[in-house]
Amino acid sequence: MRLKTLLLAVCVASTTAFAQKVKYSKEDIKKMETYLFNEGFNTPSPKKTSTIILKDGTTYKGFCNKIETKKGQIYEVAIKDSVTKKNATFNAEQINEMYVYPSNAEKIAKVAKYMGNIRNFGTKKLTKNTNNDRIYFVNQTVSLKNKKDDKEFLMQVINPGFDDIISVYHDPRAKETTGFSVMGSPQLGGGVIKSYYVKKGNKVMWLHKDDFEDNYDFLFGDNAEFMKKYPKNSVEWDYFSFLVSEYTAMANG
Repeated sequence: MRLKTLLLAVCVASTTAFAQKVKYSKEDIKKMETYLFNEGFNTPSPKKTSTIILKDGTTYKGFCNKIETKKGQIYEVAIKDSVTKKNATFNAEQINEMYVYPSNAEKIAKVAKYMGNIRNFGTKKLTKNTNNDRIYFVNQTVSLKNKKDDKEFLMQVINPGFDDIISVYHDPRAKETTGFSVMGSPQLGGGVIKSYYVKKGNKVMWLHKDDFEDNYDFLFGDNAEFMKKYPKNSVEWDYFSFLVSEYTAMANG
């Protein structure tokens, strides 16, 4: 009797899970695959004025002529003051926010990379690779790849327009999914970024595509309407930027 009851419970659970799966139209999938995050840039321009705001509220403006990194993340910045011409060096622990412009060399490299993958044409905007706007960095305490001791770094916010609940930070060491090309032609497929740093509430973590499903409930599970529309058995890592944007919009009404 107990065995029958257990089998029935398993059957009901399986049926329920199966019933919750949502099938999306081609138009919906195309929309969800559109990359909404800003491009991640690793190299500030030394020729344009950067702005550093310290934790005590002091603001410095100057040319960023040296940065120190650990695993790609910025932990020290040196600038030459645009007025006094004096050099100043700050550790990430001193800085609250930083605004810089991307270097031209990195923008050119990103455009070439964009043009080298056919998938980008349908999912990303070329204008984000040639961005002339300031890039926003914020002081954040993180454990690099969830393995190292917590440390303060300056991390680029790549969803500044919808980061009020979930903040997503550029991972300079992130790898991309692989595609293939024939005889030097533009790459087909691949090009999906595999990891980001993500903050929700007081928790900051390195989120890899392989751990997406395990963390789905933490990220989105407090919104029943969202979970019904986008259950984790119906979505993919490729949709991550859309899901963060949609979750934020639904949460804010």
